[in-house]
Amino acid sequence: MHSSNKRDFHATATQVGDESIFESELNILRDVFKLLPAGVTVQDEAGEFVLMNEAAADLLQTAAMAPAASQLNDRRETCLEVLRTGRPAVLEETIAGSPTKRVFLTSHRPVRIAERNFLISSSADITEQKVFEEHLFRSAYYDELTGLPTRRVIEHRVNSLLKYDNGQGRFALAFLDVDNFKHINDYYGHPVGDALLAEIARRVGLDLRESDILSRISGDEFMLLLNPIESESEVTEFIRFILQRLKSPFFIDQSEIFASTSIGVSLYPEHGCSYEELRQNADIAMYRVKNGSKGAAAFFDAGMEREALARMKVEQALRVAILEKRFCCAFQPKVDIRTQDIIGVEALVRLRDDEGVIQAPSTFINLATELGLIDELTHLVLAEIVKSIDLINENFGPDTTISMNVAAKQAGNLEFMRLFAQAIEATGFPKRFMIEVTEDAFITKTHFQDEILPIFRKLGVKISIDDFGIGYSSLSALADITADEIKIDRSFITDIHKRPRSQGILHAIESLSEALGMTVIAEGLENFEELAYLQAATRIRYAQGYYFSKPIFLEDLKLATPRASEARASFASRPAQENRPAYSRNGSYRR
Repeated sequence: MHSSNKRDFHATATQVGDESIFESELNILRDVFKLLPAGVTVQDEAGEFVLMNEAAADLLQTAAMAPAASQLNDRRETCLEVLRTGRPAVLEETIAGSPTKRVFLTSHRPVRIAERNFLISSSADITEQKVFEEHLFRSAYYDELTGLPTRRVIEHRVNSLLKYDNGQGRFALAFLDVDNFKHINDYYGHPVGDALLAEIARRVGLDLRESDILSRISGDEFMLLLNPIESESEVTEFIRFILQRLKSPFFIDQSEIFASTSIGVSLYPEHGCSYEELRQNADIAMYRVKNGSKGAAAFFDAGMEREALARMKVEQALRVAILEKRFCCAFQPKVDIRTQDIIGVEALVRLRDDEGVIQAPSTFINLATELGLIDELTHLVLAEIVKSIDLINENFGPDTTISMNVAAKQAGNLEFMRLFAQAIEATGFPKRFMIEVTEDAFITKTHFQDEILPIFRKLGVKISIDDFGIGYSSLSALADITADEIKIDRSFITDIHKRPRSQGILHAIESLSEALGMTVIAEGLENFEELAYLQAATRIRYAQGYYFSKPIFLEDLKLATPRASEARASFASRPAQENRPAYSRNGSYRR
């Protein structure tokens, strides 16, 4: 009996201990359930909540306070549908009741417990993840500066139109490029340039329909989809309206900026049946405008495509020529028109094509600048000068200056000009060189005069203002320029003896240049009458042009003097004209 009671006591104690452990574990589970970061709910078959943790309560309270109170009803309907079908579901839920929109990923799972059906739901806050995804999406598909769609968006939209076209649809694709944008960036600075692009995007996009798309596809290039269209005249009218709007000045950072845009347009289906074909043809039409008046628009035509193919061949040939160093130099003397001394020579680059024919720089210099090949080409010219220095000294004298042309774009590039100065110094005779730049190199905000010019002055390199009179020139601007030489553009010299207005301009430039200590050279002198006028009516001492000598190639340098002598003999045999002083050119050029 005693033994039996002892066993019962132990059994009772064990049972009580198990119940205590179970209760303790149950309390732990309740606390864990309550504090779970994810919102967990349990609903019965009627959709009523049986269990709910704190995270879920906070979520549902926020949903109840939201302006769109139907969010709770929507969730209830979803839960009942899941219970009815017995199929799990994972849904995104957006709660807009908090100061910032919150997004939850909710998993609904139907279960059967104790012969009853329940729905267990778990909601995880993915707001930060969605914000990050939105950021990635906008980075991939929207331009940060202008807020416009990127190239991918407009390409996708056009491809969609082409895919579902039933043969009746028409749309236009316009390629817009801001003219001289690099010059604007250099002059005003990149922040102003960025603000200008944003304002251009705003103006162009003002009257677009919901079905139209304006996209920024690169730095200063935009693509515009006009869809649908009825006719070409409709597009013409709208593009003309855009161009007119862009002509108004832009007021940015206390600066009044005038900017124009060149536009090329292609039409579907007339000008292509794929996005790439339409884009390329709009691009070709835009370049036709760029090479003309700029600030206008043009529709694509087949002739433009032929021009583009020809241009592509020239580009390819130019790249190969630079790679193979198929360039040479011709040298044209600068002459003292009163003593007949040669004071210097100008190195003029020429290109030998595949057949050995010499190409003038007008066929490739602008293209080399546009393609970013002009820097390498300038260094090739310098190398040609170094290679031919003995011939230069033999034929023109060891004291003559050697002039080289540098494009205004290069003159404003501090990095290039530093390297170029180092290359000139490495020749061993830097004081022989004169760099010819156009006047806009001084006028624009490239700091040529303040930062770049001192580098060359230190080496003893002289500076010449080339083509003076056709750019940004003014007498007041000339007074602020520090240069050694001014070359008056040939447009002022041609028939100078017949043009009183040009004579007045010539005298003004001559007087101011003399006061500032700059040498004046008359460019493009081609006949005796022009020479006689300069001698009789001006104090100009120096000239350059075909009258004295055409540019002479390296292999012909030894023949330069005989040719010049023949020219002088031919000229000396001419009779002196009345009413002008006779001019004798006895003797030869002094070296």
